[in-house]
Amino acid sequence: MADPIYTPPEVWTYDTENGGRFASINRPTAGAREKKELPVGEHDFQLYSLATPNGVKVTILFEELLEAGHEGAQYDAWTIDIGEGVQFTSGFVDINPNSKIPALLDRSGDRPVRLFESGAILLHLAEKFGTFLGDPDNRTEMLSWLFWQVGSAPFIGGGFGHFYAYAPEKYEYPINRYAMETKRLFDVANQRLAQSEYLAGDDYTIADMAAFPWLAPFVFGGIYGEARTFLSIHEYEHVARWVGLIAQRPAVRRGRIVNKAWGEEDEQLLERHSAADFEGKKF
Repeated sequence: MADPIYTPPEVWTYDTENGGRFASINRPTAGAREKKELPVGEHDFQLYSLATPNGVKVTILFEELLEAGHEGAQYDAWTIDIGEGVQFTSGFVDINPNSKIPALLDRSGDRPVRLFESGAILLHLAEKFGTFLGDPDNRTEMLSWLFWQVGSAPFIGGGFGHFYAYAPEKYEYPINRYAMETKRLFDVANQRLAQSEYLAGDDYTIADMAAFPWLAPFVFGGIYGEARTFLSIHEYEHVARWVGLIAQRPAVRRGRIVNKAWGEEDEQLLERHSAADFEGKKF
């Protein structure tokens, strides 16, 4: 059965009655809606985030840096409740005018530097500490896979995830459209990982840290309900091999629970200020 015909009006207006799960916070405008400062800890790096795939990218990198002995990478991680609209407070907007997590304040230099967009944060930190950038003679390969993921995420999250799991009504065309694109992206990764251990080659890099939080939940079955079955994720054996390899890394296991505000209590870590915060947690 075909979806109902929709005729766009001459001029679009936002209808809050049809906004779906996130109607209470979504608006077609930017900027702060409330004046409120963000909390600040003692470390040079102040991360304001949530353990969604884009947020997990950054906490994995921080934990990997610390695992590798870079003590200068100590950070404070603060949970941003996007359901309550904290991303639209003045303190958050000052760091990220786009009002999306993650957002980072780097106070390690002569002046504080704000960073937003997860790919920019990963690249900044990797360059600052000089690691997880892959083979210096083939850096373009790492950058290509990093930005492949950054460009692909909207098709998976805002596209497939929204229409399959969050939209107030299910429509065949957008679900089919974004299911096709999500499977195509998995096939891109699968074919690449049939040729190399990691996305950029033999080295584990920020490109892997960027892609892992998006692809792994489909392999494990922890995202968008029955999406793993719906998309036949079992077909992508090389992605599964790569996911399993990365998932066992101690830093990845820690990074995945930082700023996590759902699930079992012992698998949540709303704030992270030191390694001691992981004591008693399952990760």
